[in-house]
Parts: sequence; structure tokens; C-alpha cells
Amino acid sequence: MRPMLRIALPLMLAEVGWMSMGLIDTLMVGHLPNAAIPLSAAALAQVLYNTFAFGIGGILLGLDTTISQAHGAGDYRAANRWLFQGILLAAVLSALLIVLSLASPIGFAHLPTDPRVIAGAVPTLRALSWGTFPLLFYFTLRRHLQAFNHVGIIAATLVSANLINLFFDWLLIFGHDWRFHLGASTTRIGWDALGVVGSGIATSLARTYQAIFLVVAIVIVNRRNGYGLFVRGLRASLVPHWESLRRLLALGVPSGATILVEILIFAVVTSMIATLGPVPLAGHEIALNVISFNFMFPLGISAAASVRVGQAIGRGAPVEARAAGWAAIALGACAMTVSSALLLSLPHALSAAFTRDQAVIAAAVPLMMVAAFFQFCDGLQVTAIGALRGAGDTRSGLVTHLCSYWLLGLPLGLYLCFPMKLGARGLWLGLSASLTISGIVLLLLWRRKRL
Repeated sequence: MRPMLRIALPLMLAEVGWMSMGLIDTLMVGHLPNAAIPLSAAALAQVLYNTFAFGIGGILLGLDTTISQAHGAGDYRAANRWLFQGILLAAVLSALLIVLSLASPIGFAHLPTDPRVIAGAVPTLRALSWGTFPLLFYFTLRRHLQAFNHVGIIAATLVSANLINLFFDWLLIFGHDWRFHLGASTTRIGWDALGVVGSGIATSLARTYQAIFLVVAIVIVNRRNGYGLFVRGLRASLVPHWESLRRLLALGVPSGATILVEILIFAVVTSMIATLGPVPLAGHEIALNVISFNFMFPLGISAAASVRVGQAIGRGAPVEARAAGWAAIALGACAMTVSSALLLSLPHALSAAFTRDQAVIAAAVPLMMVAAFFQFCDGLQVTAIGALRGAGDTRSGLVTHLCSYWLLGLPLGLYLCFPMKLGARGLWLGLSASLTISGIVLLLLWRRKRL
């Protein structure tokens, strides 16, 4: 448990810092006039962008397996090769993601929701797409640093990036104006209020900073520890190694698809709730931000599980690998038990932190109560996926999610929402059922996994 905590705690902080950007954006946007409209616009833009970004970018999770196992075996040369091939893959995936992000607003025209929401969502999505390459570049560099146990750097990056995001949110969402009188002339410095679009620009700027921070950090770490990262030279290192790229895709595509399946279900649910009106959609956005924030704790533990299990397998220590996986699953379960207690005891206070609009708060509270019942199993499923990924199994999570979300959760949610007239709460009940089954199945799969 102690070795797991040494890696997991900084990674949990890093994931919380990651999620805090979207959370801060939502908190800021929620204090604009007529909060339901900008909150709904932010919800559509963020859910659509994150669906593509984490689904496509999730392919890079194959690096967790390859770099961690290479590090465990003491093969720094192989670990460095995986990093540079990951950078090449990140560049290709970024181009694909930008095209999808810029083209996806075409579908907004067919979405039966308030035109004012669409008018805010489209430019916000475009602003988020500006930070795509820095996002995936950061994501790649992070895999290398955490596989080499330099997790404190990742946490520091996200903490400082949140301060930058907060500053630009304050500056761009609300607008500020300073006037200086110099003799007979007046000089104006400032920005007009950009509203919800400003939150997308702020996030892209913060993600650019993250990538630059990790580039500097990885150069310093390499010099201090002699990892030989640039022995071959940058140009030679960035030549495609097709066998490595095929291996990365074989591991990464199922990982990315697993994330895509999970996030896409929330995107579909968001689209369905959008047809119910701005207030239910705004309540959904608040509840989704709260549970997404809480989910960052087991997500950080899941990343640590991939590293610890992968390193142990690279050293040829299957008993240690299994112990690391169970330690991660236990930590994830504990973290989400605390999350459930918070959602059950403070739903109104958590909702009120985002907006003063009582109608929106009333729409968010029931969704948080539903979420409280699937938090425990959500923690089980994500940490089990991390342990399986460290062992090189990236397909079990995909198959489990496909069956639980799309064959059970979504049909059940749609039935409860529309024919049973439970509205947004019905869709969330469907999500609750799918996450519960997914957690139980993945726990059993890890238990039976041969290492």
C-alpha cells in the first residue's frame, strides 16, 4: 500500500488539478447573468470536446503499459523510444481531433435545444480546439514522467496551470478595463467580456502552459538522472518506428475506445437532457462537474495502478503486480465511499457553489443523490481498468463498458426519462445501473487475471 500511495497521491492531485480547470470554468460561467444559458452552452461544448479528446487521446494510454514495463526491466533505451513514438502519434491524433472538433458544430443545428445555447457552444468548442496539440503533447510527456516515478512534477504542473486558468477566466469571461491618464491623453488597457467563450480560450492557454512546463521538466530530469533521452539526437529519435507504433495502437486503441465509450454515453445523455430545456441541462452540467471532480481521485489511483503493475511485470514479479492492483482497487473504493457521503449530505451546498439560480439548483440536487449510489462501483471499475492496463490487458474494459453502458444503461435511462417521465433523473438512473454492473464485472476480471 505504501509504494502505491507514493505514486497515487501526487497523481490524484494531478487529476484533481486537471478537472479543476473545467470546474473553475463552470463556476465562473455560472455567475454570468441568466446562468442557465451560459452553463448549458459550456456543458455542450465541454462534453463534445472531452468526448473526442479523451477518446482519441486515450490511445496514448498504451504508453502506460510500454514505458512502465520497460522501466521495470531497466531498459531506458526502450522507454525513451516509446516516448518519442508517442509524440509522433500525439501529433497525428491532434490533427484528427482538431478536424472533428471544428466539424462537429454542424450537428448542433439538428439538436432541438435553445438557439441561444447553440450560439454560445459553437465558439466555445472552437476555442477549446486551439489547445489540442498542447493537450496531447502534455499527455504523452506525462506518461514518461509517471512511469519513471517523477509524479510530483505532474502535480506541480496542474496546480500552477489552474492558477493560470483562473486568471484568464477572470480576465476573459467578465472583461476588465483599466484607464491611465497621461497628461491630456488617456490610455486604455483591457479586454471586453467574452462570456462563456472566454472560458474556452482560458483553458487552451493553460494547456499550452502545461506542455511547455513538462518539456522543461523532462529536460532537467533527464540531465540529472542520466536517462539518455537525447543520446540519439532529437531528429533521429522522432523517426517513425513502425513496429513500435503498431504495438502502441494495439494497446492504445482499446484503451481509447474504453474511454470513448464511457464519455460518449455522458455526451448522449447530455444531448438528451438538452431537449428538456436549459434548466435541466444546467442542473446536469453542475452535477456532472461535481461527480467528475470526485472521479479524479480514483482516476489518479488508476494511473498509479498501471505504473506499479507494469513496473512489477517488467521486473518479473507477478505477486507484487497482483498486490499493487488490489491496493489500487481498495484505495479507489475508499475514495468513492467518501464521495458518496459528500453527495448524500451536501447536495444543495455543492449545487449552490455554482450558481444562485434556485431553479438550476433544484434540477441538480436529485442528480447528485442518484450519483451517490454509483460512486463506489465507479471507483472499482476505473481502478480495475488501470491494473489490467498495466498488465497489458486493454480490451476487457472496452467489452465491459460496451455491454453495460450501451446494451443496458442507455436503453434503461431513455425508458425512464421519456415513457416513465422521470426526466434527467431517469437518464442518470440508467447510468447508475451500468456503472454498478461495470464495477462488479471488472473486479471479477482482475481477480481471475493471470499475470
